[in-house]
Order: sequence, then structure tokens, then C-alpha cells
Amino acid sequence: MSNSSGKGKTLVIVESPAKAKTIEKYLGSDYIVRASVGHVRDLPKSNKKAIDIEAGFVPHYEVSPDKKKILSELQGLAKNAKAVFLATDPDREGEAIAWHLADELQLKNAQRIKFHEITNAAVNEAAAHPQTIDMNLKVAQEARRVLDRLVGYDLSGLIWKKVRYGLSAGRVQSPALRIIMEREREIRAFVPETFWRLFADVTTKEKAELALICSEEPRDEQRMRFIEKHGKDTKTWIVRDVRSSEASRSPKAPFTTSTLQQTASTRLGFSPSRTMQIAQKLYEAGLITYMRTDSTNLSKEAQHGIFSTIESLWGKDYLHPRTFKSKSKNAQEAHEAIRPTDLHKKTGGTTPEQQKLYRLIWQRAIASQMSDARVLRTKITAGVPVNDFPDFAVNGAIMLFKGWLIADPEAEGEEVTLPEVKIGDELKLKDFRVEEKQTEPPSRYTEAGLVKELEKRDIGRPSTYASIIKTIIDRGYVEKENKSLKPTATGDVVSTFLEEHFGKYISDTFTAEMEQELDDIADGSRKYVPVMKEFYTAFHDAIKEKEDIPKVTNLGDADESIRCPKCDGPMIVKLSKSGKFLSCANFPTCDGARTEAGEVIEGPKPTGEKCPKCEKGDLVERTGRFGKFIACSNYPKCKFIKNDPTLNPVKSSGVKCDVCGKGEMIERKGRFGFFWSCSNYPDCKHAIKTKPTGNKCPICGALMMLGTKTIPERCSVKTCPMHNPHKLNKEKSAE
Repeated sequence: MSNSSGKGKTLVIVESPAKAKTIEKYLGSDYIVRASVGHVRDLPKSNKKAIDIEAGFVPHYEVSPDKKKILSELQGLAKNAKAVFLATDPDREGEAIAWHLADELQLKNAQRIKFHEITNAAVNEAAAHPQTIDMNLKVAQEARRVLDRLVGYDLSGLIWKKVRYGLSAGRVQSPALRIIMEREREIRAFVPETFWRLFADVTTKEKAELALICSEEPRDEQRMRFIEKHGKDTKTWIVRDVRSSEASRSPKAPFTTSTLQQTASTRLGFSPSRTMQIAQKLYEAGLITYMRTDSTNLSKEAQHGIFSTIESLWGKDYLHPRTFKSKSKNAQEAHEAIRPTDLHKKTGGTTPEQQKLYRLIWQRAIASQMSDARVLRTKITAGVPVNDFPDFAVNGAIMLFKGWLIADPEAEGEEVTLPEVKIGDELKLKDFRVEEKQTEPPSRYTEAGLVKELEKRDIGRPSTYASIIKTIIDRGYVEKENKSLKPTATGDVVSTFLEEHFGKYISDTFTAEMEQELDDIADGSRKYVPVMKEFYTAFHDAIKEKEDIPKVTNLGDADESIRCPKCDGPMIVKLSKSGKFLSCANFPTCDGARTEAGEVIEGPKPTGEKCPKCEKGDLVERTGRFGKFIACSNYPKCKFIKNDPTLNPVKSSGVKCDVCGKGEMIERKGRFGFFWSCSNYPDCKHAIKTKPTGNKCPICGALMMLGTKTIPERCSVKTCPMHNPHKLNKEKSAE
């Protein structure tokens, strides 16, 4: 039977269970490796208890409810262990988690080990040279967490009072939303102009075809007609110029967090958050180096591995050692860029997504140390012998030497070979075409584009880009339209309110300066309390100044042609949970309403039943974001909701709720997708992500769920071995 107590062994605590398995394999039988599964403590939800401002912005942490069992196990193992190594991720977040663990486990001499890749050599090297916790990094993460909480609570509280309950704002999410809204206003203000593109298809003496494009895009119709007339009427065109020049294309630097997110978005269609999830799996499996980095550095060992790979695959002509300077002025140059841990390994990962991302990382790392690609670019210019007639041209390119493109062929582009012609050669007109076009507004940001813009403006840090975008989408401020990020009506109102009243605090300059101060805390050049005090004193005063501003209930007058469906009066634009709508200007005397498009909104329909809960209100049929439902007319004083499957047919599990025992577990749809919850809502708020089976776990007695194809049934309690039957089988065989 295995020594599960860990007595006499060195306990190593990591963040991820997947990482724990890999590391335990490398360290051997003298070590026992366990996972904290991320943060074990956090600030409580109540802001009054969370931070003691008067005492010097002291945070009050509480153990997360779902981490109590994990901590209990770790405490038992730590007591029996010969030593305890804290091997959380090598960044501020990881340093903070290490400190929380040391504090909660009461480790007197906490030993910290760090590695940027999960390989045998890196892990054992780190274990041989333990360090102490970097308190500057811990305090920097604490400052960021406290600052975000203070800004979020104070700003959100004001928005609840002045705009609408349930909205939120944040130190970095609000500047990101502002950037999207600024682009949207440009699009709205854009006035399209007409222009024309002109094309001429010609043939050489050898009957080779050339597709010429006019170098001028006229905005004036008279000018367009002049070019069209002479272009069409002249059947013999003359080659005016032929220019060929050799050009080089250099490879890009190895991936940082930001460039990985951008490239994975454009090439693979992955969202930044999905990219980071996949990269995390690759890192935990020991296939790539740590994926949260802003450095483009490569270690000497890594470079030598790349060099030997290039020479073995393509020869010395393709090798060109390079160093890259990080664009970020705050880049941590001690870190490495994202690269494979084994440079000779072309493929890696267990799923198609992992394999695609690994391949992308491998290509970029290898290509970064390769020779330039050399291209012969040719431009042929032609026209007709008429004064003031513009050039028509065609461009071609021939690859002379592929260089790094042989490792990254997707970056090559299309090769166009042009026929040989000389200045003065005649060309026969085959066809002349004119296309009328309209200038287009600037395009909305894609997720990749927003990441690039945030990095450019120094808003946020590599580890936060994905969460920033996810937050503004989850909050309903932004929606994805194809691949673009489009602000919703709610996002528009929230951003406009913040820009008008708190422009300073969501500006590029202020946000970037605040990030710099947090970085200064990390390197020890600034102290926590002075930074927090300087910011919060001014910010809190700004909040107080705005407490008397009027509530934003009216977003402007509606189009005069749209009238109230009940009293035929004028209408105004208002904001609801689901976006903008038109309300009668005489409200509450008249409750007529329309959608933003002008369609009539029907009010609550009486069902003829009294509310069984409060016995005062009537039950009425309403329409919400996820369909029709029956509720008490006395809302929000009474929040009774009647389950009526005839309105919105629901899937029933046929399983009684294991919390209240009265309701039945039914499928519902929320803002984050489908889930299963008690039909006795809101009296019982029990909810789970997966379908219940009705069976009980033989070990913990918890209700079992219908899970994935690979694990047919698993326990809802994550710490129970039944959560993963594969683990249970292994433990049984070990016994």
C-alpha cells in the first residue's frame, strides 16, 4: 500500500492536479506532490469586511469554502513532511498563492521553488535550490487585487444608483470597454464616400495575360469617366516601367502571451481565453515553457536546441542566430518566451486543439532563429499615350530563398509570377472594368486586435488580457458579431456614463501609470501603503462628488415619428436589463412601450390567479431574456416564480432536488448557457452544471451527475475520488 501520509517525504504543493502528476514523476519516491487547485483564500464578498482602509489597506482573507478539504489534507501532509516546497506558478499570482499557503499551513520556513518549464532537468534543478517567497511580488499582486476591489465596488455601487442595478465597472475592464466604444462612435459618425476602382486586362505579344489595377481611386465621377473613356477607347497600351528588386522578410520573435493570443486568434480562430486554457494544458504536460510572459528571450540551452533542429532538418544555410528586444518596457527579461521544452519534437498534445497550438508555438520558436526569406518583387506599370492618364500596375513576387518560411509555410502568402516585358512593349486591351465602391468605416476590434491595442496602450498585463475580454463579454457589455467585438446598448450606456463622470480614471494615461506603479511595487522601488493611499484618497473624493448627480433614466428622445402605442404621445429611450427600449414620455401615467426597432412591447398578462406566496399580488405572464414565465405582479417585493412547462417546455431529469427534497431538477438556460436547477426556485436555489442521475455516491453520499463521454458518472463533490473514477481505480489497484 502506498504511503499516502507522506511521512518522511518532501511535500511539494503546486496549483494544478495535472501538473502534480507530471512533477511527481520527475521528482521520484522521496517526494509527494499535491495541488492547491488555484487560490485557497480570497477577499470576502462584503467590502466592509474585505479591506481595512484606515489600518493601511489591510486585506482580510477568508478560506474559499471549496478549498477547506484541500487545506485540511495539505495540513496533515505538511505535519508529517520532512520539508515543504511551494511550487506554484512563477509569476505574481503564483507568489501570492505560495504566501497564502505558507500562512494558512503555518509554515515557519516556507521554501519556494520556481521553474519555467516542467521538464526533468528544470524541476530537479529547482528542487535542489529552494528560495524564499518574494514578498515584493506577493505585495504587488495584493495591491492589484485590493485596488481592483476598491475601484470595482465604489464605481459599481454608484452605477447601480445612477444607471441600473446589477451593472459593474472595473479598473481595467472599463478602459477596455471605452476603447471599443470609441471605435463604435467612429463607425456611427462615419459618412461614406463614393469612389471607383478601375481594372484593365491586357495581353503581351506572347499572349500572356496581365491584370492591371489603376493606381488612382477617383472620388470624382468626371475624373472616373475621363479614365474610363481613354482606357476603353485605346486598344494598344504601352509598358511604361518595369522594376524588380530583391526584398527580405525576417522572422518574428518567439511568442509572448500577447502575440500567442493574437496569432492563435487569426490563424486558429481561438479566443484569448481558450488559447490560454489550451496553453495551460500544454505547460502542465511539460510540452511548453510557462505561457504567461512578456519576454522574447530564449535561454542558451534553448537556442542550441533550435540550432541543432534547424541544421538537421534543413542545413546550415537556414540557420541565423538572433536576439529580440521585448516591446514592453516592463518585460521581465529573466523569463523566457513561450517555446517547446523539447525543440526536436514537432508535434505535441493529446487533442486536436492542443496539437494545433503546439505546432504554432514550435513553428514560431524555430523560425525565430532562421535565415531571412528572400523574394524578388516585380512591378509592371502600363498606360495609354494620353496626358494626365494615371498608371495601371500589377505586382508579382518570386521566392528566391524560403529561409524561415520553410518552417512556417502558413506565413508565406501567394506567389505571383509575371511574364517578362520591357519598357515600351505594346499590350493589347482585352477588357476594361469599372467598379463603384463606398469607403467603409473603421472595422470593429477583433479579440486579437483588442489584445494588441491593450498592449500598445499599456493597459493590463499579459496574464490579464484574456480575462479582461471575457469579463466585458460575460457582463453583457460587448457581444461577438462574427469575429468582431460590438458594444451592446448596456455597454454603451455604462461606458458613456464613466467617460463623462470618471474620464480620468479610465483614461489610457492614468491606467498605464497605475500599472507602472504596481510594477514598481513588484521590484521594490515603491511601497504598498503610499501607492494605495495616494490613489484611493483622490478616487474616493471623486466618487463622493458624483453622489448628487441625477439618475440616468432618460437616454434621449426617440424619433418623433415613433409614437406611444397607448396614448399616441412622444417616446423616450430608456435602458432595461436586456438593452435599450422606448418608453412613453408620460410614464408612469402611461406605460406604453416599444422595442428600439419600434415594435410594441406587450405588458404583463394577468393569469387570473393570486400569488400563493404573498397572497397580495396577482400572477402575471412576463417575457424575459430567456423566454416567457409566470411571476408575482408584486415584484420585487415578492419574487415568486411559477414553473409552467407549457410556456417554455423544459427538460426534466425526473430526479428530486437533494437539497430541499420538494422540487424536481429541471434544465434551464442562463447567461452562461444551460444548467440544471430546482423547480422550487426561488425558495430553493440549488443548481448544478450537469444532469443528475438520481444515484448516490457510495463514498460521500452526494448526488451523482451525468458527465462526459469519457467519465459516464461522476460525483458533484470534486474532492471525492468518485469525481474521477480513473483515479479511484488506480487507488484501489495500489491497495
